[in-house]
Amino acid sequence: MSKSVSMSEMKVTLSQRVLHFRQPAGTSRGTYTTRHIWLIRLSDGKRVGWGECAPLPDLSCDALPEEEYGSMLQEMCNRYLSAGEIPYELLRPYPSMLFGLETAHASLHGTAPFNRSTPFSRGEVGIPINGLVWMGTFDEMYARIEEKLKAGFHCVKLKIGAIDWQREIALVEFIRRHFSAEQIQLRVDANGGFSPQEALGKLQQLAQYNIHSIEQPIRQHQWQAMAKLCSETPLPIALDEELIGVNDLEEKKALLDTIHPHYIILKPSLHGGMHGCREWIALARERGIGSWITSALESNIGLHAIALFTADVYRQLPAMPYQGLGTGQLFTDNIPMPLEIRGEHLWLNQ
Repeated sequence: MSKSVSMSEMKVTLSQRVLHFRQPAGTSRGTYTTRHIWLIRLSDGKRVGWGECAPLPDLSCDALPEEEYGSMLQEMCNRYLSAGEIPYELLRPYPSMLFGLETAHASLHGTAPFNRSTPFSRGEVGIPINGLVWMGTFDEMYARIEEKLKAGFHCVKLKIGAIDWQREIALVEFIRRHFSAEQIQLRVDANGGFSPQEALGKLQQLAQYNIHSIEQPIRQHQWQAMAKLCSETPLPIALDEELIGVNDLEEKKALLDTIHPHYIILKPSLHGGMHGCREWIALARERGIGSWITSALESNIGLHAIALFTADVYRQLPAMPYQGLGTGQLFTDNIPMPLEIRGEHLWLNQ
């Protein structure tokens, strides 16, 4: 399926694609076997720019029914063609659409972060990334951890909350018994899988094993409960799903000032595109809150854009934190892009 809209010399073509996971991707919210995305092709007759819109069902604030999503995306593209610029304020409620359109625009015009202004975009350095271990049985997760360690990763992120808690703790304990915190930085992601009543106790258990941080221990939209947990936790807390749907600048400030997290984790497709993520990062830095960026199961087109954006955003830091950009190998039928993982770094091949 494709649709085209044009004005003057500019033309936008929308198309859809389904990607297939090499193995089921399990989270506390369910398991993904396929990934549905929209692609934006923007052309001025001489140059072409590509963008990806990849809302996640049951998670993205703009995960509309397919036909409704396509109609809204086409309307926003029409507005872009009419105005000659991205309608940022209109697109605040639709972060995946904003990310796709601003990516297509930037890649067409060669503006930041597509202007080869960073060592990463010139192929001179790689971006340090964490190794991601998906939920599964104890044996599956153990084998995946071994693969990441053998590949040279020094930061491993575990998805937890899907198997028996005692077995998950046993897995964490096993890793720490063999690898110190200096050898392996461990992050865990609960995807909101704990109840507010049990969360502190589980964080206290995890803290025994020198965990770097835990993402979203309880479900979002419980600001007071999350604020209390952040004030009492022995383990740094990072917000992820909590940021979804918080698109207004003043509401972003209110969230950070109420909860006081240790970190925020940003996904452009979920958290306001590149424009919205820059807002989040600036507000976090003002408050002494750390951050890093991850992909949200986009194809290589979206991952390429996120990597360029990450290199641009964090270029001023003395040491870039580990980013979550290793999802390009998850699909059997991904779109070819000049991205390559070498050890624990993501590189852009020229």
